[in-house]
Amino acid sequence: MTQPYDAAAPPGPPDDPSEQPASQPPLRRSKRQKLVGGVCGGLGRHYDLDPVIFRVGLGVLAVTGGLGLIFYGFAWLFVPLDDEDENEARRLLTGRVDGATLIAVLFALIGCGLFLSMLRNGTVLGFAVMLSIALTGAAYWSQRRRLADPGTGPVDPVAAQVASVAPPETQAPPVPGAPSWWRDPIVKDGTTGPVGTGYLWGPRNAVVEEAPERARSAAPAPRPPQRPDPASRGPRGIGGRVFLLAVLAGGLGTGLSWDARPLGTSLQIGLSCALAVFGLGIAVSAFRGRTGVGTILLTVITALLLTGASALPKQISTDWMRTNWQPASASDVRPRYALGSGVGTLDLSDVRIPADGSVATRAEVGAGRLKVVVPKDATVELRMNVGLGDVRLPGERRQDFDLRTDHFRDETLKPPKPSGAARSDKPAGTLRLDLEVGVGQVEVARAAK
Repeated sequence: MTQPYDAAAPPGPPDDPSEQPASQPPLRRSKRQKLVGGVCGGLGRHYDLDPVIFRVGLGVLAVTGGLGLIFYGFAWLFVPLDDEDENEARRLLTGRVDGATLIAVLFALIGCGLFLSMLRNGTVLGFAVMLSIALTGAAYWSQRRRLADPGTGPVDPVAAQVASVAPPETQAPPVPGAPSWWRDPIVKDGTTGPVGTGYLWGPRNAVVEEAPERARSAAPAPRPPQRPDPASRGPRGIGGRVFLLAVLAGGLGTGLSWDARPLGTSLQIGLSCALAVFGLGIAVSAFRGRTGVGTILLTVITALLLTGASALPKQISTDWMRTNWQPASASDVRPRYALGSGVGTLDLSDVRIPADGSVATRAEVGAGRLKVVVPKDATVELRMNVGLGDVRLPGERRQDFDLRTDHFRDETLKPPKPSGAARSDKPAGTLRLDLEVGVGQVEVARAAK
């Protein structure tokens, strides 16, 4: 006996599973969309975003401060894989260590080291914080969008691709004895008779008898080639436009700050603008248009260039100059001489230092060459620091070029032994020099007289 229908009763769940509200999948590392540890694939499925957005964002954060490696390493340790209840951190604590666990720990340690090395660089850390906020905002917005429209759930791209390329269901050919419309006479213009079927396959006893003229007249006319519907081609590519906008933004940012900022800061501003355009383009392509592998590769290259620009010494300027400093006496020696980029020559050959006295000064060149000419009869105490380059002292040949990084060197140059009439001269005092070059060469020479 059937129960009567109650209009006040709440309706039951829909029969179509696609009409049921989609729930947010749990945060798990993905097996299908896995390049390294499956973290980005799991984040994309959890927040209903393209995993490429997380891959590019974490890659940029990895090279600009190490935050990407820290997040990826800890997520790899604490987020379990699909169809597994145990994460890598639990295996590590119980002594079951494998290669994946070691790689996750290595990622976290390398990221912590990069982060500690970038603590003094406020520009890079500020950019990393802004990018982290942008990624978090995109994930939150995508999650809210899916909750606001519960009828649309996450779609597995692998399953969708398999379904789109699946062949149609095969059907059996007609049975020879069964009635078939191509074997019955067709009445046309008052005449009957067997006509051509137009098929290249069918029952063997099919009769095709027709004059060549009628067969040619009955053959369908060739159709003109039709252009595919633009809507069926999928979203248009926007990679070229994103690249042009990134070039314009980078050039504009660098050009506006070229005269007022050091070289490293100017390049950082331009590359940051270009990287921001690439990031916005990739984010837009997740909803409108599409970008290819080239855009992602250019984004990674831009991030690497930004890291290199942040490592340039701040004293490197954008103007290449040649400067000569030549004080006439010990009282004219300034405490500090500085040049941004170019060739700086500090000539101290005319400085006379008393036997019981001393003179100290400092000379800096951001990028280029620093040459110092010291008095002939003075004892010189050198303290040299070269970020990337070479140091040349009196008596060394020009062919002895030794390129080093972080070259710290302390030397004491004794005056040459007097000979002949010069033995009665009193020895001079001490000259203390603190020389620093960011990229280039430091050369110290002794005056001839």
